[in-house]
Amino acid sequence: MILDSFSLKGKVAIVTGSNTGLGQGICRAFAEAGAQVAGVSRRPSTETRQLIGDSFHNIIADLSTCEVIPQVVQETLDKFGRIDILVNNAGIIKRQDSIEFSEENWDSVMSVNLKTVFFLTQAVAKQFIAQGSGGKIINIASMLSYQGGIRVPSYTASKSAIRGITMTLANEWAKYGINVNAVAPGYMATNNTQQLRQDEERSADILARIPAGRWGTPADLEGAAVFLASAASDYVNGFTLAVDGGWLGR
Repeated sequence: MILDSFSLKGKVAIVTGSNTGLGQGICRAFAEAGAQVAGVSRRPSTETRQLIGDSFHNIIADLSTCEVIPQVVQETLDKFGRIDILVNNAGIIKRQDSIEFSEENWDSVMSVNLKTVFFLTQAVAKQFIAQGSGGKIINIASMLSYQGGIRVPSYTASKSAIRGITMTLANEWAKYGINVNAVAPGYMATNNTQQLRQDEERSADILARIPAGRWGTPADLEGAAVFLASAASDYVNGFTLAVDGGWLGR
């Protein structure tokens, strides 16, 4: 049956940024599809744990530094015995006029959104290769992987780079049975967009351009994530899937 190819039964996933928003939604969707989930967050993912139950394990780690990568990988292996899926969801954004944008704001965003993403992906890919059974990597990109945005130069740079390394790693690792893809969420009602949603003028401008006529929610992303994590996407590699309510088509 075709629906069987979407099952994640017996799979183990690492999802970063698991305590709220998109990461929490992806954790829940993976668990409902049958996976065991190691959720990585700086603060306890208490609500996520309550939503999912025993198939969820929380790893407390600050992804602003690569020093935590061995901990994330080893703790997942200690708990679940293997890794089959990685979702690089954790990310931060700093808003400041580009003419005044600080080095601190640049470095903090690039560290979380790009540097740690790359080296965590590298470490998990090595585990996939050691296991000999391939794996799925899903990077969370953005509308700003395609567009410039306003007052978010480091975020735009990091998310443009995410789209690029998704293609690069897919090219190199397909021979190992590793699929590397990305999801580009549109304007989602999450912590990262709180400032925009509170700005009545900017929020109205954004909504006017979205054909769906509303902000997205974490639930809107869950089907795409399960698809890219499952056998249903085995011949999809190096692609960034927009889940944007039609924003890019406008």
